[in-house]
Amino acid sequence: MFAWAGSILHVDLTKEKIWKEPLSAELASKFLGSRGINAKLLWDQVKPGTNPLSPENLLIFGTGPLTGTTAPCSGRATVTCIGAETNLYNKTSMGGHWGAELKFAGYDHLIIHGRARNPVYLSIKDESTEIRNAEHLWGLDVRATDETIKIDLGDRDTKISCIGPAGENLVRFAAVMNSIYHAAARGGAGAVMGSKKLKAVAVRGTNPIQVNDSEKFNELVTGSRKQLSVSANTMRLYNYGTVGSLEYWSYTYDLPTKNFIEDHIESAHHISGKWLVEAGYLKRRDGCFSCPISCHRYSTVDSGQYRGSFSGGPEYESGCSLGSGVGITSTDVLLRANELCNIMGLDTISTGNAVQWAMESYERGVLTQGDTDGLKLIFGNGDVLLTAIPLIAHRDRKIGNLLADGVKRAAEKTGKDSWKWAMCNSKGLGQAGTDTRWTKGYALSFAVNPRGPDHLHSQVIGEYGGSPEAVELIEKITGDAKWASPKYTEYRPEIVRFYEDCYAATDALGFCTFTGNAIHTNPEFMAAIFSAATGIRIDGNDIKHIGRRILTLEKCFNVREGADRRLDDLPWRMMYEPGSQRHEYARNSPEELETMLDRYYSLHGWDTRTSWPRKEALEMLGLSDIAEELRRINRLPE
Repeated sequence: MFAWAGSILHVDLTKEKIWKEPLSAELASKFLGSRGINAKLLWDQVKPGTNPLSPENLLIFGTGPLTGTTAPCSGRATVTCIGAETNLYNKTSMGGHWGAELKFAGYDHLIIHGRARNPVYLSIKDESTEIRNAEHLWGLDVRATDETIKIDLGDRDTKISCIGPAGENLVRFAAVMNSIYHAAARGGAGAVMGSKKLKAVAVRGTNPIQVNDSEKFNELVTGSRKQLSVSANTMRLYNYGTVGSLEYWSYTYDLPTKNFIEDHIESAHHISGKWLVEAGYLKRRDGCFSCPISCHRYSTVDSGQYRGSFSGGPEYESGCSLGSGVGITSTDVLLRANELCNIMGLDTISTGNAVQWAMESYERGVLTQGDTDGLKLIFGNGDVLLTAIPLIAHRDRKIGNLLADGVKRAAEKTGKDSWKWAMCNSKGLGQAGTDTRWTKGYALSFAVNPRGPDHLHSQVIGEYGGSPEAVELIEKITGDAKWASPKYTEYRPEIVRFYEDCYAATDALGFCTFTGNAIHTNPEFMAAIFSAATGIRIDGNDIKHIGRRILTLEKCFNVREGADRRLDDLPWRMMYEPGSQRHEYARNSPEELETMLDRYYSLHGWDTRTSWPRKEALEMLGLSDIAEELRRINRLPE
């Protein structure tokens, strides 16, 4: 096989057994890799109704056929499991260099089975894989874990994915961290890893990756790099990172603030990417494997109360969830909060969601100081934010333990209508930092996302019409450039489906989604570079077809778990409370969402009453085996 390493590595921690199997050519061509193959492996090997924190859940690491090659921005890896935050399908991806190293070691996928009796970590070095004692690592934060393992192995070039205290303590939104600052954060994969008593996976590889047509492949790589180098989006990401857009969204009254009560915050400049540069917080820009953009930040606090704090980032989502979302615009507090989440191994989005919910509950009198262990959880209180994060990671005291289960469970336990300001949908994942009340394509994509309301299954950025390329794309999808505006509900299902297809393929190939519409979300480019790499000839329509197959399989996983249309919703606040400033008219009414859902399901060939995929749609995608299993459990529409 060209491009793929050609092997799947299995590790059973219960039986202390390690084995390999060849990656089948049929599986690779049908699902590409990474997110796609991970989804099929999870479907095949995890029984319905499996508790996410039980030994029977799998933790699957996957790379794409382009991961580890010179294709720009191809250093991604996907982690897949039943998510601890939602009890549903969960895929979460990470950058850094770990994914490429797994490919160099000779593996496309790593599947973790069972649960160790005592804490362990894996050491993978090409053909050699060891299960090693990790009791001396248990309790260490991410930085200390990374450093200690490198000393243990005597190899500073080893790439390490690990969990921090949050994963060990089964915090429902714990992250898997790699290269210290890169996170597979959403949905609680870190808690699944912690439930298996697996502290880390250290990888060192020395095997080259071969492509089929090196001349054509290099031509495409050179062209895409040139295209990236002249892209305005690339320059914005390089100069200011993803957090560079935060001030703009506040200026336009579109920035989630104080638990989505407001949409603007004064002094947003001080938590923006531009301010990090101007004020000297930014010390360097980092890129993931094979990335010419270097959107990742490395920032430090050099004076004041939090002098000595340092970390990767912050990203936009962290600036929103730990900054404007909690009513804070102190740069120092934001950087320290981001650092704590990184070293504790916490998803910054769900951490922010939980703290924001607690602050609003406290201000409403639903939580008292007796419930919060004396903490005055009010918006804008930086000290209490920094106190709360370690409490959550360690499940310390009543408030830490309450919030560690995620905002949905915390609201259910607390009652008193607090679910109305719990910013998650019925699936249970905390909502990412987009106010969907005024951007209708994102509203639909958040509602139907198999893992919950966030942007990385279908980031419909073209609907803003923010560039000539975006307008051209929307015109291509809808037939009219006028639909390139987020205020419309018309044609949102068509736009969401296009992006879903492309993003599923992007993830499966190993590409980063932040490279912009012009290149890697272009099906024709993805098909061309895949064909050159693997020798399997496909076109742009094939890429979209494979992407739809992957997305549909993920949907079917949730259907098998009992999900139906009722879970394809948005947080109560998005549906029933309008925005507070410029967009007072805007909300995601049930009526408009239901209309978009009907059209979306129809486009996919799914039953509009249940949202379950029909037999004909599954067979068209080559998923007849999936249809048969759903038929056996009475979840295939008549």
